[in-house]
Amino acid sequence: MNWEMLQKKIVCYRRDLHSFPEAGWTEFRTISKVAGILDSLGFKVLLGKDIIDESFIMGRNKEIIPEHMERALNQGAEKKWLERMKGLTGVVGILDTGKEGPVISCRFDVDAVETAEAADSEHLPFREGFSSQNIGVMHSCGHDGHTAMGLGLAEVLAERKESLTGKIQLIFQPAEEGVRGSKALVEKGILDDSDHFFAIHLGMGIPSGTIFGGSLGFLCTRKLDVHYRGKSSHAGLAPNEGHNALLASATATLNLHAISRHGGGASRVNVGVLTAGEGRNVIAPDSFMKIEVRGQTEEINDFVYARAVQILRSAAEMYEVACGVEMMGESFSTRSDEELVDVVCEAAGSSGLFNSVEKYVWVKWSDDAAGMMKRVQERGGKSTYIILGSDLKAGHHNEFFDFDESVLYKGVRVLLDSIVILSQK
Repeated sequence: MNWEMLQKKIVCYRRDLHSFPEAGWTEFRTISKVAGILDSLGFKVLLGKDIIDESFIMGRNKEIIPEHMERALNQGAEKKWLERMKGLTGVVGILDTGKEGPVISCRFDVDAVETAEAADSEHLPFREGFSSQNIGVMHSCGHDGHTAMGLGLAEVLAERKESLTGKIQLIFQPAEEGVRGSKALVEKGILDDSDHFFAIHLGMGIPSGTIFGGSLGFLCTRKLDVHYRGKSSHAGLAPNEGHNALLASATATLNLHAISRHGGGASRVNVGVLTAGEGRNVIAPDSFMKIEVRGQTEEINDFVYARAVQILRSAAEMYEVACGVEMMGESFSTRSDEELVDVVCEAAGSSGLFNSVEKYVWVKWSDDAAGMMKRVQERGGKSTYIILGSDLKAGHHNEFFDFDESVLYKGVRVLLDSIVILSQK
């Protein structure tokens, strides 16, 4: 394998994906591109209802799907893959070696963040002409890099198929942001026969040249949409006749952020979106909020969630408005298995590509991979979540986010060598 040529190809993949970012459950162009490449490499390609259990989908707006499928088609998606998706994003590529051996699964998240990308010459994607062409959506978390690594890994696995054993699944997961996508794949059973599971994330405050083979845990989380419905009235003539949904949501927001931190570990709450009202002289009849809670353990997460719901409903009662709370995403905590962490560290150490190879890091965020890891572990398999260090130009979810592209082939190399080690056991 010419690693220099592969690195160039992976960077090209990344820059193409970066140009056409797609938010969760609308990743039609991305999945079309991935499916086409996997198919050309000889992978069995599974899409749509073959990998998604629709009854477990969270945070998906069906009404916008047709317009995003049309947009994707205009941006280069292939019609045959769109037809096979049937409105459901995500793709699994399976390489069956035909020889007895383990089932190894790797997860790569594909969705982007609802962030407007910086249009500034200091920002490399803008300067080099591969910044977002989709207004209000940006790959500001590195999932374009993850997907590119998955495609690079597919190429080297296909090249080395004859020397491998067992079956390898490459899972390109939709809707990781907001932890909305993995449950629908997990409940479909695509991981139920997996002996080993890998997920990988670049950056996250870890510098280039450092790699962590596994995580000690994640923050558990729940994502909520909240609707308040009140009654409009004339703000000058008869304000007493109205029921103010804006004030209910504002009251809730202030008190949500006043929830006591938990003495047992890390806890988080955030109101990310609040929209309300109709006009300057109208008592606001409606408001909408997007919020999240997190906790280091399920117990802490449950504590913050219970207090949040109590506050939301109490604010509704104060202002005599109706309150609807809808779960839009959920994820858990799990620890990487030491056996698999050691395999990753062995592969990284022997590659000579890293200045520092570490076993574990405490993950201070949430990731939809946790549900996948947990499912594999519950069925007797081993899982790990790798952190691939990368210098960043700005933090994750920031409009100036960009990463060190030279780390991409290193991630591919570590995953490949880990698979080879497991395949030969």
